[in-house]
Amino acid sequence: MARALVKICGINSPAAFDAVVEAGADFLGFVFFPPSPRFVTPAQAAALSARHPGGPQRVGLFVKPAAADIASVLAEVQLDILQIYATPAEAAALKAQFGLPLWRSLGVSSPQDFPEPAEPVEGYVAEQKPPPGATRPGGNAVQADWALLARWRPEKFWLLAGGLRPDNVAEALRITGAPGADVSSGVECAPGEKSPALIKAFVEAVRR
Repeated sequence: MARALVKICGINSPAAFDAVVEAGADFLGFVFFPPSPRFVTPAQAAALSARHPGGPQRVGLFVKPAAADIASVLAEVQLDILQIYATPAEAAALKAQFGLPLWRSLGVSSPQDFPEPAEPVEGYVAEQKPPPGATRPGGNAVQADWALLARWRPEKFWLLAGGLRPDNVAEALRITGAPGADVSSGVECAPGEKSPALIKAFVEAVRR
């Protein structure tokens, strides 16, 4: 069985960055969405990334971005993967323009939300659809429907997200069959403030 993969998203401080590297996570996410408490500027992301060349792959998260938004980030910090909140057509156009592997964030509340198999992206981050009135996209710390996602067997890579914590991620991966997990608020002691201890515990829980 392949080792489950881990992405820690919303890294915005040296302590959080170092904790992700030390824990051995596979992916490290920078959020380029100003309303988020985890937002970083391109310059801040570049300074953090320079702390440890190599290590986790750098993922840039964008919400409904224009091509110019992504270009301005890439001019300052090297990213390995783009994670986009966008329609399939928008995501495909951005992938074609920048040539980087692209994951589309996918809100799932029914089987009708599963993507078409031929969608030209490398993967997905699957989570619950935002609750009514949410000011930000994504799962908003709400647990995804694990039973529903257990019925989804995409040929493409995907990560499970939404409401994951060190104490429930192993069960979530077992039920859904996801090849990996993506966490942000589940390893925080306050909104936007990562806990090195929780990062370490989350990675260890996935690897167990």
